[in-house]
Amino acid sequence: MGIVYKKYFHAKSGDKVLVCQECKTQFATYDLLISRDFHGQFGKAYLFSNVINVYTGETEDRPMRTGMHTVQDIHCAECSTIVGWKYLVAHEQSQQYKEGRFILERTLLHQQQM
Repeated sequence: MGIVYKKYFHAKSGDKVLVCQECKTQFATYDLLISRDFHGQFGKAYLFSNVINVYTGETEDRPMRTGMHTVQDIHCAECSTIVGWKYLVAHEQSQQYKEGRFILERTLLHQQQM
């Protein structure tokens, strides 16, 4: 696969960063959080405007609680654990605000204080 170049948040002391539960690679800060009111395969999930240090899997149509969506699983760039998914297309007009956004599964994350 080659060398993995990771990005890092330049957070202030005391700020919290969400990292991979397995390898502690940084994914997001709470500044990027849109909503905590989501559910994933393993329970609670968060919707983010952007995440770092992930790569996407195959595109697939997936039926969800809010209708059909075209998504890609997102994997940790360091350990390849699937940590959530990216919304590409929401087939219901009321769900189109999710397009281009990311879901991170809460149980696959760890909160790290800077």
